[in-house]
Amino acid sequence: MDIREEMTRQFGAEKTGGHGGLEILKHIGPGLLVTVGFIDPGNWASNMAAGSQFGYGLLWVVTLSTLMLILLQHNAAHLGIATGECLAEATHKHFPRWLGTAILATAYAATVATAMAEVLGGAIALQMLFGLPVRVGSVIVGAFSVAMLATNSYKRIERWIIAFVSLIGLAFLAELALVNVDWPQAAVSWVTPSFPVGSAAIVMSVLGAVVMPHNLFLHSEVIQSVHYEQQGEKVIRERLRYELFDTLFSMGVGWAINSAMVILAATTFFTRGVVVDDLATAAATLSPILGSAATVIFAVALLLAGLSSSVTAGMASGTISAGMFGEEYDIHDRHSSVGVALCMGLATLACLLVENTFQGLVLSQALLSLQLPITIFTQIRLTSSKRVMGRYANSRLANALLLATGIVVTAINVISLAG
Repeated sequence: MDIREEMTRQFGAEKTGGHGGLEILKHIGPGLLVTVGFIDPGNWASNMAAGSQFGYGLLWVVTLSTLMLILLQHNAAHLGIATGECLAEATHKHFPRWLGTAILATAYAATVATAMAEVLGGAIALQMLFGLPVRVGSVIVGAFSVAMLATNSYKRIERWIIAFVSLIGLAFLAELALVNVDWPQAAVSWVTPSFPVGSAAIVMSVLGAVVMPHNLFLHSEVIQSVHYEQQGEKVIRERLRYELFDTLFSMGVGWAINSAMVILAATTFFTRGVVVDDLATAAATLSPILGSAATVIFAVALLLAGLSSSVTAGMASGTISAGMFGEEYDIHDRHSSVGVALCMGLATLACLLVENTFQGLVLSQALLSLQLPITIFTQIRLTSSKRVMGRYANSRLANALLLATGIVVTAINVISLAG
């Protein structure tokens, strides 16, 4: 059974209705696939660096990034629901061939960088837990991801992702319960922008770690695989409404977990003048401060984050590579499978070559921030077009908010680079 058949079986009944309080819970899932992408090991490195170096000062980046993410992810899903095309397919179809290919090539490169961070993070966790060399762990995590993707069962992967996200969230809640948080200061920092001296690279890294280009492609693919556009306007309107709830809920979970990472680093490291430049060192430092259980909690959560997010990165790479040929993602199709294999192969190879693992994680997220404006403005061009979206094209307000998001992301990149 392929992804489309499985999704249709689970969600694709043509009838609507059944709007009881628990009905909406059936539609939570696609957003969590995206959520796990922005609580990956690259986020861990970025957030730990942000909190340990600048305390609560960069929490505003997490808030702003999450707000922009909600807007962008809903818009990407909007495209998939209304047109039956994912972002990669629509880019191939509606842009000149040379331009569409160039756009998708940059998105694919960003996905490789993402996968590298996720595989590397999982390998670091295996080293912390079992003493495995990072190179050996990288091969294991990469192989696990390919094996999960080869099942071609969206619902099976989705259940794994939900379980992993839940465990990661619980792990960080357990960590926060062990430290003294200055909540008033955290509350102010969540909504007060600041650029402390020397924070430019970390700001870019946190931004790229939350608003990730490959997640926009992945979300639109997961949604469009059901082909709601073939089931009538009543179904489209209903799914748009439920999808918004899924996005709000899932991105809210991601905001809480990312915030918890920064806060944890701020309360345990910044207050003691410890700058985190290695995830293994971070866990070891937590042990005498928070107790022996802290290291195990940290390492297990990191492993779950690496395994689950590497799967979503692989799906995104297959989506983009298939989209280059105007096709939907299907792991048994050559264009999808080659795209997945190449991405995971390059990511694993990069892990074997990287020397400073922590800096590699942070740099990978900064690279995502640089590519992000390309994806954002591509998406806006598609979803604002009545030729592409028909009656579901962006409203003037939606367009204004999306354009503002693209401009803000670009401005942050320029300010950070200039700094």
